[in-house]
Amino acid sequence: MRVAIFGATSEIAKDLILSCAKNNTHSLVLFARRPEAIEQWLTSVQVAHQYATHSFEQFQISDPYDAIINFVGVGNPAKTAKLGAGIFDITWKYDDLALQYVEAHPTCKYIFLSSGAAYCSTFEEPANVNTKTDLNINHLRPQDWYGVAKLHAECRHRALPHLPIVDIRIFNYFSHTQDMAARFLITDIIRAIQNKTTLETSPHFMARDYLHPADFYQLIQLILDTKPCNAAVDCFSQKPIDKLHLLKIMQKEFGLIYEIANAEQGIKSTGNKPYYFSQNKKAGDDFNYSPIYSSESALIEQTRRSLNT
Repeated sequence: MRVAIFGATSEIAKDLILSCAKNNTHSLVLFARRPEAIEQWLTSVQVAHQYATHSFEQFQISDPYDAIINFVGVGNPAKTAKLGAGIFDITWKYDDLALQYVEAHPTCKYIFLSSGAAYCSTFEEPANVNTKTDLNINHLRPQDWYGVAKLHAECRHRALPHLPIVDIRIFNYFSHTQDMAARFLITDIIRAIQNKTTLETSPHFMARDYLHPADFYQLIQLILDTKPCNAAVDCFSQKPIDKLHLLKIMQKEFGLIYEIANAEQGIKSTGNKPYYFSQNKKAGDDFNYSPIYSSESALIEQTRRSLNT
C-alpha cells in the first residue's frame, strides 16, 4: 500500500517507519513540519533514500494514497503543557487536511492517532465501553484541552460514517527509542537507573497499560488489512501494571533505587489519572487484535534495549 505518514517526526511514527522498513511493508511517503529532521533521522537509522520526505505544503489532494496515518500532535507532557490551547489549532489543521483528501478519495483509509485523554475522564476506574466524559463545561481547565481536542476530532470522524476512518486511542506507549528526558514516570525511572540516583515518587496509586512497538505495528497492519469501517478503538497490552509492581520489577531487573515520599513525579499536563488504561476490547473484536506483550514484558524488553544490557 502507498501510505502517507503525517507527523513523521513523532517518536511513535518513527517506530512504525522502522517496523515497516524491517518487514518491507508499504511504500511510505513521510510528511513533517521539519522534513530535514526526518531526512537526518532516516540517514542515522540507515534507511536513507528508502522513503520520500516532504513538507506539508507539498501534500497534494491529487496524489494517490491508499491510506493516511496522522501522528501530528505532542507526546511530551512538558510540550503539551507549554503548547496549551494551541493544541486545538494543530489538531484541527492536519486532521482537516486528511479529511479533505479522504472526502475526495473515499476508498483511502484514514488512521488518526487519538489518545485515552479523549475520554475526558478522571479515570477513577479503567475506561470501558460505557465510560462517560467528566467535563465541567463552565469551568474548563488547561489540562482538559488536550483531551477535548482529541474528542473534537473523533466527533468529526463519527459524523462522517461513510468514510473509512479509524481513531486509535493511545494510553501509554514505551519504546527504547523515545526521548528519555521526557517527564513520564517510566522515563524518570530510566534516568534514575542510568545515573544511579534515587527515584523519589509519591505514595499515590496509579496503574498504566504500556503498549509495545510491535503490538502497535500489529494493530496498524490489521486496520489496513481489514475491510473499511468508521470506528474508534483503544490500545491495550495483555495486562496493565500498577506503580508499586513496576518499581519492584525495575528494582529486581535493573537495580532501580527508589523511595516512596511525598513527592510528585512527572508533569501532569492532562491531570491525575489513577487508572489510565482501558478495558474496551473493541480492537480485538473488530480487527482481531491480540497483543503479544504485557506491560511488564514490554517494559523489561524495551528498558533492556534502552540500557543496552
